[in-house]
Amino acid sequence: MNEFFRQLRIQRWDDHRYYHHSRINQTLHLISAISFLMAYGLLLKDPALAALLAWLVSMTTRQAGHFFFEPKGYDEVNQATQEYKEEVKVGYNLRRKIVLLSIWAAAPLLLLIDPGMLGYFEPAASFEGFARHTGTLWLFLGAGGLIFRTVQLFFLRDVMSGLVWMTKILTDPFHDILLYYKAPVALLRGERLEQRRALEHAA
Repeated sequence: MNEFFRQLRIQRWDDHRYYHHSRINQTLHLISAISFLMAYGLLLKDPALAALLAWLVSMTTRQAGHFFFEPKGYDEVNQATQEYKEEVKVGYNLRRKIVLLSIWAAAPLLLLIDPGMLGYFEPAASFEGFARHTGTLWLFLGAGGLIFRTVQLFFLRDVMSGLVWMTKILTDPFHDILLYYKAPVALLRGERLEQRRALEHAA
């Protein structure tokens, strides 16, 4: 267990130091984390609504921070190129995220083509029904994306790396709140990028 938590600290630290320089990105991650916790709370009561909240609010704010506000040039603090960071990314790098988000965007179109999804759903009679069916598809997509990358890491790295990454993803909302709750205040002060010195691996 000690090794598991050591690797978890390393994955979290590498994710923070490589991919969260921008105070806008950090603020969006804070919003994402809070809404993810709300989605967690809804999951057992209303899974479709939880998935709609998670994808439409949590994921869009989170990924907008990465795609539009995080610096993509040479990382002077960590002495790393963007290409290197993308190559060593344990989870979904920007290229893999584009694939995942493309599938996410296509899900409602599949329902327009086949409202019953080969008999899985009763065709929706209202927009609310259509939205709930979309939420259900997005719930499967989120779970599938998590399981797929976890199992893929079993083969690309090892079983522990995959389980550590899955744990990191599921607990990121709690951790992001602890990391980024001060980001909005820093942003209001005019700090666009977090002021950093050279960052080493977490011990």
